[in-house]
Amino acid sequence: MLADSTSALIKRARDQDATAIGELLSKYRDRLRRFVDIRMDDRLRGRIDPSDVIQETCLAATRQMPDYFEQEGMPFYIWLRLVAAQKLVGLHRHHLSVKARNARRDVRSFTALPGASSALLAVQLLGRTTGPSQAAIRAEQQRRLKEVLDGMAPAEREIIVLRHFEQLSNSEAAKLMGWNESTTSTRHLRALKRLKTIVASMPEFRDLI
Repeated sequence: MLADSTSALIKRARDQDATAIGELLSKYRDRLRRFVDIRMDDRLRGRIDPSDVIQETCLAATRQMPDYFEQEGMPFYIWLRLVAAQKLVGLHRHHLSVKARNARRDVRSFTALPGASSALLAVQLLGRTTGPSQAAIRAEQQRRLKEVLDGMAPAEREIIVLRHFEQLSNSEAAKLMGWNESTTSTRHLRALKRLKTIVASMPEFRDLI
């Protein structure tokens, strides 16, 4: 039903139905927010609100919608995520003097995007501290888990982020990683097994993954 609803909105959007375009973009705001929250450098958060990035992404997507209809077989959310990625790459380059090549081309490669924040991923895995007495313990756990995530190979870490934090399907992750679906599934399971093995050696983390 959801797929049918999305297909109907896309068909109406192709006919330049402004209401359908608005509904289509609204449908994916929560997913875009997860993407931006995980990828935005902490140094940017004091200057730019993630909600503003989402708003700019939606405006850019509205202008670029004809580009989407020229791409065969591209899931709408993956295209929208690429538009958001262009915004993030540009913001990091402008505000943090991060060197980048052509953002429009490079965001199709996971190595060109700002890396997911290990600190934020650790917080999400552990959950929020429930009381002051637990703050010191939780801070140390977050530090150790951050080290684990930072120690993973880039591709391993990225597939974990895509599947478990951005909550993408195997098919969606495959398009972003540039792998076929079988390879994506195999590498995801391999990365997850490696993370579980590392975490299992730390008793306080055994129930996380």
